[in-house]
Amino acid sequence: MLRWLQFGDLHACEGDDWESLRLFERLVSEANRGFAERVQFAVLPGDNANHATPEQFERVGEVARRLRVPLHVLPGDHDFEAGHLEDFRRHLAPQSLPRVETIGETQCLFLDIVSAGSGGPDFRLGQTQTAWLHQILGQARPGARSLVFMHAFPGDLREGCEEVAALFARCGVAYVGTGHTHYNDLLNDGHVIYGATRSTGEIEEGPPGLSVSALDGDVVSWRFKTLDSGWPFVLVTSPSDWRLATDFTSRTQVPEAAISVRAEIFGASNEVVVTARLDGERDLTLSRDGDGVWCGRFGEVADGRHVLTVTATEADGSTDTDTVEVLVRNARERPKRGPSLALGRDVHSLRSWPSHGLPGGRLGPNANGQKW
Repeated sequence: MLRWLQFGDLHACEGDDWESLRLFERLVSEANRGFAERVQFAVLPGDNANHATPEQFERVGEVARRLRVPLHVLPGDHDFEAGHLEDFRRHLAPQSLPRVETIGETQCLFLDIVSAGSGGPDFRLGQTQTAWLHQILGQARPGARSLVFMHAFPGDLREGCEEVAALFARCGVAYVGTGHTHYNDLLNDGHVIYGATRSTGEIEEGPPGLSVSALDGDVVSWRFKTLDSGWPFVLVTSPSDWRLATDFTSRTQVPEAAISVRAEIFGASNEVVVTARLDGERDLTLSRDGDGVWCGRFGEVADGRHVLTVTATEADGSTDTDTVEVLVRNARERPKRGPSLALGRDVHSLRSWPSHGLPGGRLGPNANGQKW
């Protein structure tokens, strides 16, 4: 299993007396406290410095270096406000882009969609990076899953959206992580899950926080943890919630006859008790396997949609719950995949999923045309 964190766009700036940077400091402390031992990496998806000044990049870098998890930093349109990324690279992110790294057994690609444009939200990959993307994804082994991180959805590219999104769909990209929107958003275009983590600065709705994700086999899970919430933190990693299923022939995404439960419990003590409940009436105590993942199995489950809830309870009474809706279907009745339309565009947004951090307002530039 691969697990990662994503912070939102910081928009670090003296104009708000560095308030977003103070929020980032608190988020880094939270990540170190409850996630550092279980996640493999973290991502800053761009718009780190609100006006691309050396001081803004330097201050963000000072806080970022306190994170006890490998951090991958992408540029956004605000980071390119000076017309170059020299200060971005000097003070914050010296590694070159585009870049591919194998983390665990998963190929992870980190892209730059701002340098090929003219500035502002003129997002482009450019010919060289597009050719690189074709090469890297095209040589992936059959059945392998990849992750991609870029500042915005393919639908926000000024050119090449259809080519890039079709490449992601065709070459086994399981998840694409972005920022830019200012609000949490999840898209499922039938092939790829896209996740945008809401901004830490320039907040339009809800409290700040970070997103927590996992790729467990072929199952993508995603949940937002707000800064003011406590511990422990539960993430059901398998089976898939039906909203995040992209392959209805997969028995981990769409189980048959039984549900094998896997969950991550972050920030918990050794005394934590983890239970699962199916449809509010069948209960199961989960146990830890050799990798520290909490597991259990419900047998004889009928076809249809089922509500699966996993709860972690500490000795002091503190608790957290993650709930997913699981589609169980007999293999002989699995539907055929329909035509692929508008890949990589936010027409496929789940829009509202409050328990996972999507309140449904979508307040921010993409959906409502507010100022960038």
